[in-house]
Amino acid sequence: MQEFNKKLIECRKCDRLVRFREEVSGRNSRYAGENFWSRPVPGFGDISGSILVLGLAPAATGGNRTGRVFTGDKSSDFLVSCLHEVGISNIPTSTSIDDGLEYYDTYITAVLKCVPPNDKPAGEEINNCSEYLEFEIDSMSNLKVVLTLGTVAHTGFNKYLRKKGFDTRGKKFVHGEVYDYGKFKEVCCYHPSPRNVNTGRLSRKQFIDVLWKVKHQANRFH
Repeated sequence: MQEFNKKLIECRKCDRLVRFREEVSGRNSRYAGENFWSRPVPGFGDISGSILVLGLAPAATGGNRTGRVFTGDKSSDFLVSCLHEVGISNIPTSTSIDDGLEYYDTYITAVLKCVPPNDKPAGEEINNCSEYLEFEIDSMSNLKVVLTLGTVAHTGFNKYLRKKGFDTRGKKFVHGEVYDYGKFKEVCCYHPSPRNVNTGRLSRKQFIDVLWKVKHQANRFH
């Protein structure tokens, strides 16, 4: 994966995303003086694992700042504390690239590798990024379960599936739904964004329940 990640972080395909990821560091006084990563953010975790957690994109002051997916922002606080509760991570926090975090049997990445303005990527930007996601999924030779966090992640994964010849007709994003593709399964879940968590759309208990479902589905293959 080293050569792949080296190629990924040099990507400048999308002019809008390149401009935004490089400008956003100057828009938040809380991190004044801090050197932002401001490049595409690679996936992180065990590429030989059986579980893939798929998000939307790096957060402006999370992955785009720290250089690691789901690190240093509110979404990562919620996500990683829940992953730790069900035994998927070794520590309950994800604060920096050198904090010692490890994921067990799990790889985490995003459909889009660069932060988009207002968390809304354009279709062309998702298409430009699809080759990277395809490589990551293809590299997971032991993949059993994909946890898609939100509609964009679900749509991106479905695009991958169709390219590989799977029938995704009728497979709409529904929180908690499990779709069986034979080789592996998809579990859908609302994204653990502050908006979803703070409005009660996704509670901690709901998310923990989904994570146990993911682990159960992965274990059924063993």
